[in-house]
Amino acid sequence: MEFVISTSSEPATAAREIEALVRPFTGPWTGVRPTARGFSSDVTVLVDGEKGAFFVKAMWNRPGGRRDSLVREGLVNPFVRAVAPALVWEAESEEWLVLGFEAVEGRSSGFLPGSPDLPAVVAAVARIGEIGLPEVAREWTETRWDRFAVDSQEAALFRGDALLYTDINPSNLMIGDGTTWAVDWAWPTRGAAFIDPACLVIQLVAAGHEPAEAEAWAAHCPAWTRADPCAIDAFARANVRMHEAFAVRRPEADWLKAMAASARKWAAHRGL
Repeated sequence: MEFVISTSSEPATAAREIEALVRPFTGPWTGVRPTARGFSSDVTVLVDGEKGAFFVKAMWNRPGGRRDSLVREGLVNPFVRAVAPALVWEAESEEWLVLGFEAVEGRSSGFLPGSPDLPAVVAAVARIGEIGLPEVAREWTETRWDRFAVDSQEAALFRGDALLYTDINPSNLMIGDGTTWAVDWAWPTRGAAFIDPACLVIQLVAAGHEPAEAEAWAAHCPAWTRADPCAIDAFARANVRMHEAFAVRRPEADWLKAMAASARKWAAHRGL
């Protein structure tokens, strides 16, 4: 079986354990294909089985953030299927938690200036903003930017009743035949609706867009146009502090330096 298990000291044993959990849902396997997506999981593979093709994510069944993110992804899936592949089965043992999603055909989207994918990308972000907050997500308050805010009043601007995706990047927004998928809902939260379009802005700037152009794309999202500009300003400032902190923590990661530079460029455009 050709899949990578990121934290196992005995990958062959772990592979057998996962296959035993998965086989009742897939039937005998006819193929296993590696995938570049799902970086937050210990195992991500595309499994071809007698019962169909499935995107499989598995996590060591240990208390903590990584397992909790997979639990959240399973809980939120019934409410986000307008934009995300459906979760079709779940399996759990003492060692592993496994989710099986429908396998969808698609490719990573293009965020570069002039990309023909941009209208579909923006439409997908807008569709996410139209999803109502499910009851299961009511206690998932978004707090990741709080420590980078100036004070509690500024952090309060990030609160709201929108279901947030936040993991917006070219790999997670997949272009399919006539549709766009938002995959890897690893950490959905409840917060201010403008945050997802704002995350798109930073990604577009990182891809080479001028900030004004990136904001023009975000303006196709109602959540952006309805937002208080002061809240967006606070979020832009918090992103500068956040990305700079991450870049300092991991000086070898050039992509973190690039994200910090993009956040600074966006904040400067807003006169901050």
